[in-house]
Amino acid sequence: MTDSVNRILSALSAVRVPAAPGEYDLHALIAAALDEAGIAYAHEAKLADGARIDFLTGSVGIEVKKSRPERARLLRQVDKYLACAEVDALIVVSQRAISLPAACRGKPVILFTLNRLWGVSLP
Repeated sequence: MTDSVNRILSALSAVRVPAAPGEYDLHALIAAALDEAGIAYAHEAKLADGARIDFLTGSVGIEVKKSRPERARLLRQVDKYLACAEVDALIVVSQRAISLPAACRGKPVILFTLNRLWGVSLP
């Protein structure tokens, strides 16, 4: 993985979500984590007609999904985003695990599940 992807994944590791957040609550938490890590991004970045990704940081796209997304629909989105020249890698942030290919169009696809971050929070 590239240094950019590793920096983003490290920033996302700091995200702690409430039990039942809305999708835009997740967006706010992710934006705060990226800000805290000093990672510049565009929110709701338009890549092409009908292709607006949740976050674009450099050439790494971040797509946020609440709960467990419908796989076929998500795969269509992944393909659409990675067809764009601006995106060299895609991180899918989801509350629940879903099976995704490791690459699409020769570009890496990384699944980052938020439920793996749940647990006891100690002061």
